[in-house]
Amino acid sequence: MDNPHAPHAAVADRHAPQGGQPAPTAHTHPPAVGAVRPDGYVFGRAPMLVYWETTLACGLACRHCRATAQPDRSPLELTTDEGRRLLDDITAFGRPYPHVVFTGGDPLRRPDLEELVEAATARGIGASLAPAVTPDMTLARLAGLKAAGIQTMSLSIDGSDAARHDGFRGVPGTFAMTERAVEWAHQVGLPLQINTLVTDETLPDLPATYALMQRLGIIRWSLFFLIGVGRGSGLQEITPADSERLNHWLYDLAREAPFAIKTTEATHYRRVAIRRMQAEGLDDAAIAATPVGRGFGVRDGNGIVFIAHDGAISPSGFLPLAAGNVRTDQLAAVYRTHPVFTSLRDVSTFKGRCGRCSYVSICGGSRARAYAWTGDYLETDPLCPYVPPRGAANA
Repeated sequence: MDNPHAPHAAVADRHAPQGGQPAPTAHTHPPAVGAVRPDGYVFGRAPMLVYWETTLACGLACRHCRATAQPDRSPLELTTDEGRRLLDDITAFGRPYPHVVFTGGDPLRRPDLEELVEAATARGIGASLAPAVTPDMTLARLAGLKAAGIQTMSLSIDGSDAARHDGFRGVPGTFAMTERAVEWAHQVGLPLQINTLVTDETLPDLPATYALMQRLGIIRWSLFFLIGVGRGSGLQEITPADSERLNHWLYDLAREAPFAIKTTEATHYRRVAIRRMQAEGLDDAAIAATPVGRGFGVRDGNGIVFIAHDGAISPSGFLPLAAGNVRTDQLAAVYRTHPVFTSLRDVSTFKGRCGRCSYVSICGGSRARAYAWTGDYLETDPLCPYVPPRGAANA
């Protein structure tokens, strides 16, 4: 399990942690390999993932929508030709090219989506789809997108039953439509990831949601830990203590689940997993070879870049700090040299507990959550309860 992305304004004090933090414990250093990815991928050269918000238009009214999606398309969206130029810019990173995730809003609202996917495929760029489940999704549309080159797809399920899920999505019947979309994905041969939001409302239902996941034939369950951005600023995050318990539960689930499990905007899962594996006797090399080890270091701006519907370039959709625009700037140059991106990749600039933590290179905390709470993306991730031992320094 890791944070693949993994896509804010300051949030009021009502989002402050509740409950006490655990006292400092004896610290075992993480594997030295954590500072450098075992596969040699250099995030300063290129991201692994480019998230392209192709449109803000969407037929749902989700309570937690990062994009604050709207019913109609914006005239500021990148045109088809601008989209092709963006794909050309992505090839400028050099091989291996980053993987592109077509997201939104709902990318299915773009009639040129198949054309854009074909253009990515023709350039040798891998592509995935993150659509909304509305009447715009049909079996024929998914089959066409698969033929155009879409390799995997993600859908969202935020509750174990229709009442819970539809309550978040704002449209009755969405849960049933999502179950049908799962069947369609299997019919056309699209490997499927399911995304589930983690808030104080969804937390008690996660065991039942996991039971549902076991019946859906998915390849991955991704738990998105709430960031207070867009409409999500009206929801409540879980507490640091609950987050720690949840991460231990997820570590145990990962042993038995018939699919991969990952966390988004909860990179401190890696600390939990490393300490558990060390307690079980695994050495550094063995830990580095696990899915957790392969995710070392991936976070917003470090392996991830986000392109907004209007071309703005930011570290992720959850950290909308515009550092340029693909209409006027070269994507690779912004990613490699802009101070926002370079500071996100330099863990020595991190502050507070994150700056003192020896897990900072492999975790780094959620920079988006730090920004949402404090207005400073280099500050401590407030959802992580770990207190580094006195005198500890980052590595």
